Amino acid sequence: MWRLLWNNPKLHTPDRRKTWLACDEHRASLSAFLDARGFLRDVAAIDDRDTLEG
Repeated sequence: MWRLLWNNPKLHTPDRRKTWLACDEHRASLSAFLDARGFLRDVAAIDDRDTLEG
């Protein structure tokens, strides 16, 4: 699983991050979608020990 961190600079402050979760199969296409709009900020792998709060 992957955590795609993004924000829309027209709507969100620079430090705000929204999260989309993606499986291996969809990580690249969702990242490309966000990146094409200038929204993608970071992509991080999620393992079984991670939580959405951390």
